[in-house]
Amino acid sequence: MNRTLLLILAASVAGALHAQNPMIAEGKAAYTGIKNNLLKAADKMPEEAYSFKPTPELQSFGERVAHVAGQIGGCSGLTGERKPNAATGKTAKADLVAALKASFDACDAAWDSMDDKTAMEMVAGRGGAQRPKLAVLIQNTLHIDEVYGTMTVYMRLKGIVPPSSEGGGMGGGRKGGL
Repeated sequence: MNRTLLLILAASVAGALHAQNPMIAEGKAAYTGIKNNLLKAADKMPEEAYSFKPTPELQSFGERVAHVAGQIGGCSGLTGERKPNAATGKTAKADLVAALKASFDACDAAWDSMDDKTAMEMVAGRGGAQRPKLAVLIQNTLHIDEVYGTMTVYMRLKGIVPPSSEGGGMGGGRKGGL
């Protein structure tokens, strides 16, 4: 059981790690960090602040959450079933957070379905242009990160420290960070 077993186990783990496409792994890691910040932000913002708009022309914080929840259509479409956005027409924090979580479940499934073959399968992206599935997921990640950035401003205006600026977040625990 000793050394030989450890060498076999180490070789198996190394082989499994090597089999993971590093582009997919890096993309999913970035997505997961942003997902975690968005979920924490949605939870941290008080219910009464979900209607807050920095200016009348902008969406409210709750509408920003609903916007991210809209990713469910694109993500679920990559795995074969285009699901509707459960946040449509909702304003209550509990409904919006539930819709946000459902959208992330769909995106998690899409990321989990990626391998060398599925990542390169072509699908219709924005505007109908054909794009690889992995590119669609990467573009979604970039977009939800941008939305998170705007949501941090809403939080700061309400005196709330965004998750990425807390210890353990993407901001590395800096007090005056993002």
